[in-house]
Amino acid sequence: MTANPSTELLDNLFTLAGRTTAVREEVRVWSMSGVERLTFPDGTTAIFKYAKRPFDSEDQALRLAHTLGVPVPAVHASAVLDGWLGMLLEDLGTAIREADDLDGAAAAVVLHGTRTAAALPVLDQERLRSLPSRALEHLGQLRKADRWLDMGDVEDALDRTAQAAEIRSAGTTVAPFGWVHSEFHPTSLHIGRHGWRLLDFARAFTGPGLLDLASWHGTLDTPDPVRLRVFLDSYVTEGGTPDALAERGGLPAEKWALGWHRMWAVEWFMEQSIRWINDPSTDPTYIKAVRRHLTDVLHLLEV
Repeated sequence: MTANPSTELLDNLFTLAGRTTAVREEVRVWSMSGVERLTFPDGTTAIFKYAKRPFDSEDQALRLAHTLGVPVPAVHASAVLDGWLGMLLEDLGTAIREADDLDGAAAAVVLHGTRTAAALPVLDQERLRSLPSRALEHLGQLRKADRWLDMGDVEDALDRTAQAAEIRSAGTTVAPFGWVHSEFHPTSLHIGRHGWRLLDFARAFTGPGLLDLASWHGTLDTPDPVRLRVFLDSYVTEGGTPDALAERGGLPAEKWALGWHRMWAVEWFMEQSIRWINDPSTDPTYIKAVRRHLTDVLHLLEV
C-alpha cells in the first residue's frame, strides 16, 4: 500500500500555485483521504484536500461542475502522485448554520438541472440492475481470500435481489437523470455568508437523481419512506421535475430510491473491502453495515 505522500503532493501544489510555505492544520483525516486548512505567511488561507484511488478525480468533477454553473469551491491547483490526488481549494470559512431539508432540496434541484458531462461514469438501468450480481462477485473474491466465510444470509439476500433486479430497476432513467453527487448529505452542503457551495464530488456520476435524495437523511437510522416522500415533495416545490414522484419498478418513488440507494451502498462497501481498503481487520464493520443495508433492501424493494 502506498504511503500517504501528502507532504510531497503539497510541495507540488505550492509550485503550481506560486507558494512556498504554509502552516498546516488538520480538519479531518482518514485512511483514504484528508482535509487540512493552510494558513500562508500573508494571512490568506486555503484548503488542502488529498485522497487516494478511487477518489482521485474529484478535481475534474469540481471543475466540470463549476464550468456548468454549480456552486462549488474553486480549485486553485491540483496534482496526482502515486495514485493520490492533491488539491488546493478555496477556503469557504466557517458555515453560518447547518444545511436543512429545504437547503438540500434547492441544491439538488440546481445540481440535477445541470446538463450531464460526458466525463462522468454512468449508472444506467443495466448498471443498476447488475449491482446485486457485482456484490456477489465481490463476495466470491472475499471468500477466495478466506474472508466473509459464514455469509449464507448475505448470499441469499443478494441472490433474491439479483432475481428481482430486472423488474425493480425499471424507471432508472426517468427524470431526474443526470448529475448525481453520491455523497449528498447536509455535511456536504456549506452554507456561508455568501450563499451555498456543494462539497465532496469525489464519487459524482451520471445516474438517477433519486439516489441523491435518498442519501440526504443518512444511512445510520432505519430508512423512512414517509420522510423521504416529504423531501421529494419539497424538491418538486423548489423546481425539481414532478417525475421525481413517479412510481418506478412497480414501487413508489421513495421506496425505489431508498432500496436502490442501500443496494448501491452494499456493492460499494463490498468493493471497498476487497479492492480499495482490502484490510481484513475492517471486515466486522463492513459486514455489519452490509447485513443491515441488505435487510432494508429486501424490505424496500419488496423482494
